[in-house]
Amino acid sequence: MDKYLIDGGRRLYGCVPLQSAKNAVLPLLAASVLTEKRVTIREAPPIADVFCMAQILRELGADVTFSGNDVVIDSANACNHEISSALTKELRSSVFMLGSLLTRFRRALIAYPGGCDIGLRPIDLHLAALRRLGVRIAERDGFIFCDCDKLRGAEILLDFPSVGATENILLAAVMAEGRTVIAGAAKEPEIVDLQNFLNTMGARVAGAGTDVIEVEGVRELKGAVYRPMKDRIEAGTFLLACAACGGEIETRGVPAENIRLLLHKLRENGCKIHTKNDRIQIESRGRLKCNRRIETMPFPGFPTDLQAQTAALNASCEGGALIVENLFETRFKYVPELQKMGADIEVKGRHAFVRGVKRLHGAVVTAGDLRGGAALAIAALGAEGVSEVLDLSHIDRGYADFCGKFKKLGAEIRRVRV
Repeated sequence: MDKYLIDGGRRLYGCVPLQSAKNAVLPLLAASVLTEKRVTIREAPPIADVFCMAQILRELGADVTFSGNDVVIDSANACNHEISSALTKELRSSVFMLGSLLTRFRRALIAYPGGCDIGLRPIDLHLAALRRLGVRIAERDGFIFCDCDKLRGAEILLDFPSVGATENILLAAVMAEGRTVIAGAAKEPEIVDLQNFLNTMGARVAGAGTDVIEVEGVRELKGAVYRPMKDRIEAGTFLLACAACGGEIETRGVPAENIRLLLHKLRENGCKIHTKNDRIQIESRGRLKCNRRIETMPFPGFPTDLQAQTAALNASCEGGALIVENLFETRFKYVPELQKMGADIEVKGRHAFVRGVKRLHGAVVTAGDLRGGAALAIAALGAEGVSEVLDLSHIDRGYADFCGKFKKLGAEIRRVRV
């Protein structure tokens, strides 16, 4: 097991090269089994979740190779419709395979998915939508058994704009007989990226980015070479780190509209933000002010994947902040670790009350999930003294070369074996 050693208090300067978006690449990999032709995903990030999804595809019988940062998938010989529980428990996004497997094999067997322990994250919306498309589903002993004679288009109304459910429906509907309409669909940019990828393969999908998506089923899909969108959550993480540490950095590849509400909150903190095309510059000087209220919501609202990092910033700002987590009920599990660094945060249910202290101090803390781990690293980078961040396996799930990128910005951070 590795840990970070961080000597805080260094200001950050420079340009951050952003990886392709984890939350875009994973459904693209799931979609690759929809065709027997070769699919190439350009510049896939070398992160644990991508490697796990690649192993899932190999278990299905697909040939998956890494060429530099590209992933090449040939699923012509894929014949297995079952995914082992060992892999599904490691990766929440394995649930996307339901739609793909049903399209390809008309059956699927999958254990309930795992991933970060940030709440229940039930998949009832996924299963209800698949039933609307003609899928028979049985659940027992922690497994989901699905099969169908054929997939038929349908009108589906989502009670909540779930990203995962929207993407799963797309993967199941893209070759279904007839027309599928998804009302109440999630609007995240990663949904748009999946639409673009599927259309590159010959699908007929329209409306992604709005709350109504229409899919005309096609008979077959072809191979594709595709470059995914850049990671807006990684961009937000580095912008928040610069705000906490002070300095001036620039991210390239993520347009401002993909994280507009975060940029608004950073201006509210007192940072100077400049945007042009897909470049975002931040300048942070002196002690910042707390945000009065941050409330996570589906896109275009404030992203839950940046909630913990924002709390880490506010912990050393002037004043107080109220953070409301509407999506995942246990996402404040990182708070006791921040408290070890001197943070004054009180959690009541889905609300966290942050009272800014003048300076956090170094401590030994443990990452309990992906974004909470990033938040602890941000807090340590801005704190006084030396911190140790343990259990980097969580951070490795979503960030490639996390340590190296911060070092290039001037941070004093090392990764060492425990």
